[in-house]
Amino acid sequence: MTDKTNATLISTIPVGTPEALEAGHAACILPARPEPLAMLPGQTALVVVDMQNAYASVGGYVDTAGFDISGAQRVVEKIARAAGAARAAKIPVIFLQNGWDARYVEAGGPGSPNWYKSNALKTMRKNPALSGRFLAKGGWDYELIEPLKPQEQDIVVPKTRYSGMFNSSLDSTLRARGIRNIVFTGIATNVCVESTLRDAFHLEYFCAMLEDATHELGGPAIQAASVYNIETFFGWVSTVDQFVETIASAV
Repeated sequence: MTDKTNATLISTIPVGTPEALEAGHAACILPARPEPLAMLPGQTALVVVDMQNAYASVGGYVDTAGFDISGAQRVVEKIARAAGAARAAKIPVIFLQNGWDARYVEAGGPGSPNWYKSNALKTMRKNPALSGRFLAKGGWDYELIEPLKPQEQDIVVPKTRYSGMFNSSLDSTLRARGIRNIVFTGIATNVCVESTLRDAFHLEYFCAMLEDATHELGGPAIQAASVYNIETFFGWVSTVDQFVETIASAV
């Protein structure tokens, strides 16, 4: 178990119960801001958000739409390391995969704000030659990137909006496994990662984000803003090194 700091310890383990006494030997304490977070590995999941060609590969939707993806590759190795450690500790690794059917019915159409705010949809409308190319299920853009292909024991959850908690099986997948703590990685920090984490907070999950395993769309100031929002209002912020070192004690 990682040593406690002088900061208040936040714990999802019920105090004064047999579970709490038993957890005294099994709990991991994740160093985090604004205070450390105590977690039981059996109640924790690592979520990898939208590590798809669309968001992390040259020629994908984000690159084509003009966003800077140069930092995306930096997080791939970090996520792979966190996922490997999670698997070793028998912590579920859940991949979120964003996109829609090939006819884009799931995108909502002109009656949905998603139709107007999705940059993938806007980019295709501006350039009809790209029609059908971005985030369509079954296409290259939709696929998870090769270096982070899920392993047999991992779980893949499709989603059709920024938040992985909206109209998907993520919440029921987590609750069925007794998950109380979610550790977030992926792209984009300020869009799909933060949206999913906020919704998870409102559904009573304790959420931590590994800041060096996420990448923003919009620049360093945007990353800093999301980190501030999460550690101040919605959860906790840690790093891959801290996560890996912490859960190693549970293996």
